[in-house]
Amino acid sequence: MTDALFGFLAVFVLAAMRVPLAFAMGFVGFVGLGLLRGWAPTAANAAQVVYDSGFAYTLSVVPLFVLMGNFVARAGLAHELFRVAYAFIGHLRGGLAHATVIACAGFGAICGSSIATAATMAKVAYPPMKRLGYADYLSTGVIAAGGTLGIMIPPSTIMVIYGIVTETNIGKLFAAGVIPGLVCAALLMAGVAWITWRDPAAGPAGERSSWGERLAALRKIWGVVLLVVVVLGGIYGGVFTATEGAGIGASGAFFFALARRALTLRLLYETLVESARTTAMLFTILIAAAIFSSFVNFTSMPGDLKEWILHQGFSPLMVVAAMMVIYVLLGTIMEELSMVLLTIPVFFPIVTGLGFDPVWFGVMIVLVVQIGLISPPVGMNLFVLNSLLKDVTLRQIFRGVWLFVAMLVMALFLVLEFQPLAMWLPGFMR
Repeated sequence: MTDALFGFLAVFVLAAMRVPLAFAMGFVGFVGLGLLRGWAPTAANAAQVVYDSGFAYTLSVVPLFVLMGNFVARAGLAHELFRVAYAFIGHLRGGLAHATVIACAGFGAICGSSIATAATMAKVAYPPMKRLGYADYLSTGVIAAGGTLGIMIPPSTIMVIYGIVTETNIGKLFAAGVIPGLVCAALLMAGVAWITWRDPAAGPAGERSSWGERLAALRKIWGVVLLVVVVLGGIYGGVFTATEGAGIGASGAFFFALARRALTLRLLYETLVESARTTAMLFTILIAAAIFSSFVNFTSMPGDLKEWILHQGFSPLMVVAAMMVIYVLLGTIMEELSMVLLTIPVFFPIVTGLGFDPVWFGVMIVLVVQIGLISPPVGMNLFVLNSLLKDVTLRQIFRGVWLFVAMLVMALFLVLEFQPLAMWLPGFMR
């Protein structure tokens, strides 16, 4: 167990020295395993991990969902989703902020990334809110928080990786994320309503759209709505696997972008390159985490920690709650996927040993990652907005996000206390 503790300490020291976390995990895992097992077996293990990751059929779901999201983003869907939401509720107090949450949820159903959702919605939603006189703290807070829906509303990159690493059914993970995702969106909108009730000037109402304008806005997104329903419906219904669904989704998104004349040869090339870069980054993190996981599993840490917890007589929910606190703290200083892959070798055996469903635990992990992404002082989404919105101070961004952090903590508590919120829909899957 001591060897593993030194390994985790070494990873954090390297990360503090600004070494990319993927390289830190891979280096520490390789050296640690080499010292324990010998260098020849360690080199063979690392080569096998790289080979297996590169040729694993199940991992092909990752680039396909990334490509699907990039094609639809190129087609301008984020703008269309925002216009639809605004057409229906823009006339309400705080209507643009409510529309931002809804658009984030819709875009998250295609994108699968929190940071990408926040960055896209900063370009789409912030300018109209600024023109209408919204307070900067509300505008940036709701964009940062709404962006986190990108990893809860399926398909989710984190859920895919979690499912592959823990051998959990990805379709069930996607189904489990639907209701918690809607709960998160509803709570974020409740946060907007509270802010605008306390300070009506922070989110003035916009103009009311006619039903003709609303229907015209709806007609522009029917193709992508159909695409999402077919892909996710097919996965939930067992018609095809997650990998097959990702392939159908990527193909459908490509033809959708073509139909909207949103792809030139240059843009197609840029989209493919961007998808390849994102996939390479994800696979680098995944391979490094697998090497580090081999080192941790070779030590006695997972088994020792599990046995210690079981013999202490702690309540199972208390143990999970303690893990959630650790995740929230880590989320303020670490990239989301790296954080999950770094801790899974230790936490997952404990959770399953306590009798919890791995699907439910996957949803809990995503929830705490959401909280970490917008928790000051260094939540990733906050700095994404700070880099994109040059005229908004970091202090204003921090000020606006606290209530939404509290809303996501409330969602975490609800899913922790009422597990059927996550487990009801997966129960219908074959």
